[in-house]
Amino acid sequence: MAAIQMDAELLRNLSIIAEDETMLDKVAKYIRKVAKQMTDDPTRMTKDVFFARIDEAERQIERGEYTVQMPGESVADMLKRCGYAV
Repeated sequence: MAAIQMDAELLRNLSIIAEDETMLDKVAKYIRKVAKQMTDDPTRMTKDVFFARIDEAERQIERGEYTVQMPGESVADMLKRCGYAV
């Protein structure tokens, strides 16, 4: 479904719900809850921040600041080899 169709359907449904104040309050609370979940995600970032992190990682690779996982080596073993307490 296209975004414009979803918008139109959402507005139609909201106009129906708006006639009942109790239901409108429930919907508003749910929307606030969903919006809060989206903004509380610590892994969420903007597109600009994402590409800036990729650019920095590429610069680190150019400077030789990276670690390679050896064939047959588990991630835990690689982290231990790098000095992390796993």
